[in-house]
Amino acid sequence: MVFKLIIRLFLHKSNAMRILIINGPNLNLLGKRQVEIYGNQSFEDYFDVLQMHFKTVNLEFFQSNHEGELIDKLHLADHHFDAVVMNPGAFAHTSIALADAIKSISIPVVEVHISNIHAREEYRRNSFTAEACKGIISGFGMESYRLAIDYFHQK
Repeated sequence: MVFKLIIRLFLHKSNAMRILIINGPNLNLLGKRQVEIYGNQSFEDYFDVLQMHFKTVNLEFFQSNHEGELIDKLHLADHHFDAVVMNPGAFAHTSIALADAIKSISIPVVEVHISNIHAREEYRRNSFTAEACKGIISGFGMESYRLAIDYFHQK
């Protein structure tokens, strides 16, 4: 009986929506870097919260400080995930290559930012990557990720 329940749970989860969260440069330092802007919680700790909140969604997480690795991950995501939630970090304001990678995949991408990029320095107010995304959520702290996942989960 227990074995059948485990199999059923596994099969149910395997049919669940698959969402990849991609974090760009310096987001590996969340909880330590500029806590007055980004808060004192690490993304790994918040990811645990997301997994508890979205029990019926397969969530995976990838972070890199390297633009090419982010592009490669987007290309791979196209074949293995239903959607991407992406915080490109500073690459949002500089990377046409990342924007082109988002445009080249068939799954939707929602861009998120922890801080309100429109209330920050002038150079942060433009996002090349946002133009390629389904939408953008900015300024709600770590909850920006939850709001993006909610968008996909409710569809």
